[in-house]
Amino acid sequence: MTRRYWNIDLEEMLEAGVHFGHGTRKWNPKMAPYISAKRKGIHILNLTKTARFLSEACDLVFDAASRGKQFLIVGTKNKAADSVAWAAIKARCHCVNKKWLGGMLTNWSTTETRLHKFRDLRMEQKTGRLDRLPKRDAAVVKRQLSRLQTYLGGIKYMTGLPDIVIIIDQHEEYTALRECITLGIPTICLIDTNGDPDLADISIPANDDAISSIRLILNKLVFAISEGHSSYIRNP
Repeated sequence: MTRRYWNIDLEEMLEAGVHFGHGTRKWNPKMAPYISAKRKGIHILNLTKTARFLSEACDLVFDAASRGKQFLIVGTKNKAADSVAWAAIKARCHCVNKKWLGGMLTNWSTTETRLHKFRDLRMEQKTGRLDRLPKRDAAVVKRQLSRLQTYLGGIKYMTGLPDIVIIIDQHEEYTALRECITLGIPTICLIDTNGDPDLADISIPANDDAISSIRLILNKLVFAISEGHSSYIRNP
């Protein structure tokens, strides 16, 4: 895998609060190598190591995108949801930003059935067929469509398992991470000081509570994916 320069600036990360970890009582000792200090009861992350792993992640997603691989971004907590949706649109990939439905990947046949149902209902809505149903039936179908949009809207164009999954907040998305591990899908995970760096293929130590921190990490990954897509289009 070729190493590239991704303009990862330590000052920019400081301004975004990427270095702020959790309280010193709420930590995983496995994160000790990625912590540089304690300040006012919280751990401070070593941004040099954050930059190194973020750069490795950017190299990985660039190479994958340049070969036409598919990505899924997962981040369902309130502070991550909007950034995840934005990143998926920008990078032209899939996302889950509301709720991870257990078995979404490990029971892909069921997910696929739900996606077919979702697409069918969307088509019926677009063609006006729902408007010709009795009011009560139409209301039931529209509620079903709304629910499917909430939980599956970000993966409505996904036709198979993703090649790489990017996870925001290991603790919050542990079920998704375990499914990826079970299936052997490579993962890139943003982890705070309470995470386990051994679980993901690439763990990026960073503040997973600040919107600015999440947005910065996603910005770099999105740029690398977009560059990879451009390379794939030029040299399919």
